[in-house]
Amino acid sequence: MARYRGSLCRLCRAEGAKLFLKGDRCYGDKCSFERRGYIPGEHGQIKFRRKASDYGTQLREKQKVKRTFGLLEKSFKGYFEKAERQKGVTGTNLLLLLERRLDNMVYRLGFASSRGEARQLVRHNHFLVNDKKVNIPSYLVKMGDKIQVKEKSRKVATILDAVETVARRGVPEWLDLDKDNYAGVVKALPTREELTMPIQEQLVVEFYSK
Repeated sequence: MARYRGSLCRLCRAEGAKLFLKGDRCYGDKCSFERRGYIPGEHGQIKFRRKASDYGTQLREKQKVKRTFGLLEKSFKGYFEKAERQKGVTGTNLLLLLERRLDNMVYRLGFASSRGEARQLVRHNHFLVNDKKVNIPSYLVKMGDKIQVKEKSRKVATILDAVETVARRGVPEWLDLDKDNYAGVVKALPTREELTMPIQEQLVVEFYSK
């Protein structure tokens, strides 16, 4: 399967925003975005740049959302087309679909320090959904679903480290975390107001609507 193999910190710098792609490192003084907030490349520190066009602004926002959730273009556009077919606001539908991914839920509950790490853990069969093994990162969870770390996986160092640091970023109110039992329940699907990431999803809709 194709996937991005370059520097994750470079992506944050390219988008001009912290995407929290490297877990706990992003909260410390080793964060490359904090140390070198300018865009990557030999001309990254040049102060004066041509103002971005409308298309350029829309493209950058699309890239930011896509990279935040760790998706390639084909998959991301598939989510957009699905969101467009649903009732309601297309941009909000898109964000809700992305939030419902199992790898994102594992990250949100604090069982992984980043979405990339969560994706790998899901693929390696460390999680149950409603007491059934699910190893598909793109699996869409529903309201009321229970996500749990398999009993044999509760000693995995990566999961233990993530659980210890989850308090730093917090667990969304629409999720109920049972830290002692390594389990979480989707109490409700989030509203747009509860998704606090700095995303302008309307720009993504405009990009694909051209």
